[in-house]
Amino acid sequence: MSSLPARRSSGSEGDPQLVMDERKRKRMLSNRESARRSRMKKQQQLGDLTNQAAQLRNENEQIAMQADLITQQYAELETENCVLRAQVMELTERLQSLNSVLRVFEEVSGMAMDIPEVPDPLLRPWQLPCPAQPIMATADMFQF
Repeated sequence: MSSLPARRSSGSEGDPQLVMDERKRKRMLSNRESARRSRMKKQQQLGDLTNQAAQLRNENEQIAMQADLITQQYAELETENCVLRAQVMELTERLQSLNSVLRVFEEVSGMAMDIPEVPDPLLRPWQLPCPAQPIMATADMFQF
């Protein structure tokens, strides 16, 4: 603070004590206004954080519901996949049995037959266990 002269030449300024009191009063009012703005700002920030927390809780619930739904779908697909694997194994075994019958028939009849190899579905799970081309059978294939 700057030091003020004890006495003023003009009477418009008034008593130095009154000037100091006026400055204190203005400073006090300014401080009160600043404190009020600070409280309002903190209240606004608290409101914003409360809203953000509610929004994040809502998003979290939605994500949890989606995760539950995906988990349920995964379990259903895994069950269906197990059934399909069992069917593949059963059909592979049937095809191998039919191929064995065809080999016996080939030996007995002397006719050359195109008997495709059956891939092992457990060794190559992504490859289909049957040939890409359909196997065509005719009635005269089995006539002697």
